[in-house]
Amino acid sequence: MQIKKRLYIVLIALLLVVLAGSTGYYLIFGGKPKFMDCVYMTVISLTSVGYGEVLEVSGNIPAQIYTMILIIFGMGVLLYAISTLTAAIVEGELSGILRKKKMEKRIAKLSGHYIVCGIGHTGRHVLTELMRNRESVVLIEQDQETIEKCLSLGELFFVNGDATDDANLIAAGIERAAGIIICLPSDKDTLYVTMTARMINPTIRIISSMTEQAIEPKLVKAGADKVVSPNFIGGLRMASEMIRPTVVDFLDHMLRSRQGNIRIHEIKISKKSPVHEKKISESGIRDKYDLLVLAVKGISKEIEFNPSPHNILEAGMTLIVMGDVDNIAKARAAF
Repeated sequence: MQIKKRLYIVLIALLLVVLAGSTGYYLIFGGKPKFMDCVYMTVISLTSVGYGEVLEVSGNIPAQIYTMILIIFGMGVLLYAISTLTAAIVEGELSGILRKKKMEKRIAKLSGHYIVCGIGHTGRHVLTELMRNRESVVLIEQDQETIEKCLSLGELFFVNGDATDDANLIAAGIERAAGIIICLPSDKDTLYVTMTARMINPTIRIISSMTEQAIEPKLVKAGADKVVSPNFIGGLRMASEMIRPTVVDFLDHMLRSRQGNIRIHEIKISKKSPVHEKKISESGIRDKYDLLVLAVKGISKEIEFNPSPHNILEAGMTLIVMGDVDNIAKARAAF
């Protein structure tokens, strides 16, 4: 039984005992005493504090018998309540509830963040890369021990629960999220979460993983922007290791080196951007942010590799750059 339910049951039981005890005294004394005096008599009897009798119980045989019965049964309920509360504190369940409430408040303040569903072999790498890029991430995972291990990666927001439960998606702030990455072990669960995410947030970017190639069209129809097969990517990686090992070593070094956080990222140009209608050379992206422009994706969606520094930047364009993640973050905020 969950700690919340146990605490609610204990609270209701205590209220019923006090109410029943007070009503009993009220009826035994013919409705003459104030009901508050009956409540007080019930409480001091159950807690055995030893205060003087508010009601004349001594010498009143029915009242004495009733008081003994009330103490025997009422003390049982009171001791159960104390043991339940003690167990909750010792086991850390109460602290878990408080931590959950605190986490929910922190997640409620997020906007434009990313959600990762599932922390299996694929999800762990996804989570690590997003956090290295200084992105705000909310993890949805059922296994609490797995979540605890992921906390070592840095500041992590999380929801301890099943991603197929709509309430957990909403708790992760899916309505305000920029994207969701679904790395669940079951293709059926992935399909369900993909469809649910698209229904809740029509503008969110959805990346879904798949095991069986046949499910890709269904995931696309369900709302996935991109579908990734870890097996397919693994096959390409093995082929690349064979025919272009130096290139693979370069990329691996860039992603895994502890000497720095060099990444390839994208920067979108908006109408309010200070570099709008300026040349790449005038934008300060190289001089101010020390970033290398690898390519430009124009409004027509065509990608120009190694663009000229004289190219004019326009709203809607996307720059593909390489550099330190902190500099990339600053440039994205500025542009």
